Amino acid sequence: MPLKLMYITNRPDVALIAEQNGVDRIFVDMEYIGKAERQGNLDTVKNHHTIQDVSALRKVLMQSELLVRVNPIHEKTDEYDSSEEEINAAIAAGADIVMLPFFKKASEVKRFLRIVDGRVKTMLLLETPEAVDVLDEILAIPGIDEIHIGINDLSLGYGKPFMFELLTDGTVERLCRRIGQAGIVYGFGGIASLGRGLVPAELIIKEHYRLGSKMTILSRSFCNIDRYDNIDAIEEIFFRGVREIRSLEKECASHAMYFIENKRELQAAVAEVVQQIESERAGNTR
Repeated sequence: MPLKLMYITNRPDVALIAEQNGVDRIFVDMEYIGKAERQGNLDTVKNHHTIQDVSALRKVLMQSELLVRVNPIHEKTDEYDSSEEEINAAIAAGADIVMLPFFKKASEVKRFLRIVDGRVKTMLLLETPEAVDVLDEILAIPGIDEIHIGINDLSLGYGKPFMFELLTDGTVERLCRRIGQAGIVYGFGGIASLGRGLVPAELIIKEHYRLGSKMTILSRSFCNIDRYDNIDAIEEIFFRGVREIRSLEKECASHAMYFIENKRELQAAVAEVVQQIESERAGNTR
């Protein structure tokens, strides 16, 4: 089975282009509580999509599933609704899947699943060392449909200078094995267009196949719509980019034995970037 490709946007016109070019899930990102603080000055995507965005996309999507990332479990304040109110609103607006990010305890997962109550599919975003520490307890909880390993925040939690180190130090592989043994669908990280990214996307896609991953996010590097005023240019990126990924996937499916060599190349590519980062840091401290 090809990877389920997910793309983050709240624009109906871009969502339609993604859907028409084979993107499986349109991802509305409503998470903002605490996100800027924990990611600091990193050049990461910090969206603040709304329930209105969910409703708008629901009206135009015909095939792609609508995935909504809500905020971590929280109580009601003067600034925002409670988790119950937020999740209920996302479901009422048309979400097919609701994602819980940045949880640390099994009790948070239980509360999330209790709120959803089987009305839509559930996805956990595994991205904290604390959640990894209690993963066996979490995996035993009924009602989890999918788990996505968020290597950006998880790498921050482990103090790694580069997120893809988690692919080469065995962390992602161990998590995939544990989640798979529990019979839960899993995926990890994001990918750029082929030939792009600090680590070539080809190497990452091949790791998805080696590890049995079923889904990934098309990253901002795949298509940063802020750089394009012309919708035709965006359409061309999706038309070309998704087809290149699918073509590589066919190769992966028919040549599974080359994954070992790909792992060696991936390790070398990640090590090179880490060495560069550490050299730059050493230079800045002088």
